[in-house]
Amino acid sequence: MNFPRLHLIALDCPDPFALASFYSALTGIPVETWPGYDPAEIPGIDLVHGSGPTLSFQRVDNYLAPTWPGGSVPQQIHLDFAVDDLDEAEHHALSIGARKAEHQPGESFRVFLDPVGHPFCLILDQG
Repeated sequence: MNFPRLHLIALDCPDPFALASFYSALTGIPVETWPGYDPAEIPGIDLVHGSGPTLSFQRVDNYLAPTWPGGSVPQQIHLDFAVDDLDEAEHHALSIGARKAEHQPGESFRVFLDPVGHPFCLILDQG
């Protein structure tokens, strides 16, 4: 059977370029604009990684940030990034604008919030 392959993960946000720039700085994946790119009216921006799915960022009017781990607005999406050194990766994430979540439910990973509130984890690569 020819199974579907994950191609793209889209994150809603108020400013696609700003959030794409954050994740570009976090991962080192360059930002690619969509056809018809106009900085004043950015419908979406992508981070295209040759060996993995594209991260896409799309503008949503009246965006509400998640209230993770509980609250009235669900997390909507959660991304995990494998790292070799948690302390080094944490320092990098904080230096580019991430916030460390108060709730830290494990020891082999750390939970952060991106600039618009999406939770994401840096996980210790065990392999």
